Amino acid sequence: MKTMHELIGERIKSLREAKGLSQVQLAKLCGWAAPSRLGNYELGTRKVSADDAVVLGSALGVSPAKIMFGDEADSVFKQYEYPLFAYVQAGPFSEVGSYTASDAKAWVATTKKASENAFWLEVKGHSMTAPQGVRPSFPEGMLILVDPAEPVETGDFCVASANGDSEATFKKYELDGGVSYLVPLNPAYRILDCDHSIRIIGKVVKAQWPEETFG
Repeated sequence: MKTMHELIGERIKSLREAKGLSQVQLAKLCGWAAPSRLGNYELGTRKVSADDAVVLGSALGVSPAKIMFGDEADSVFKQYEYPLFAYVQAGPFSEVGSYTASDAKAWVATTKKASENAFWLEVKGHSMTAPQGVRPSFPEGMLILVDPAEPVETGDFCVASANGDSEATFKKYELDGGVSYLVPLNPAYRILDCDHSIRIIGKVVKAQWPEETFG
């Protein structure tokens, strides 16, 4: 009976050969100096880490789950696509049926299932970058999935408009004594006292880096 590492190795070899790549060529695409690492993977003598599965998947044009789990990953790790909007679009487009496919800057896939009206925003600025070593943290450039159908409670991360601003903002929502606050994770930024003027656009239900971040 073959080990899990051997089965993964067979999948890597099969995918590589289907692309018409040699071990040397695939290793180069992965940024690895020598093909011996890839050879060990294909023989099943070396464990494929999650990070290397991402690198291999990118080079071979498949998901990391495909490499680790095979064809059944397509059903186990189903992908959902949601539109990527600009912050000024977040408010108007948070209503059901208020946007079309052409309004999106791009469509981004994720394994997270959200409502049909969910959308992505790209984090701007550093207000949600937590101090070093503190988690969670949402650095500039990260993508956040916003779901207008999810209720937002104190302690949740949300996208909202406050005090009549037309552009949305991403913060942590806090409610204290009947007063709403939008709280940044970066202590260098001020807390927004929203009183009753806050309009919650949606709850942040997922965060991930864009695929191009990893080349």
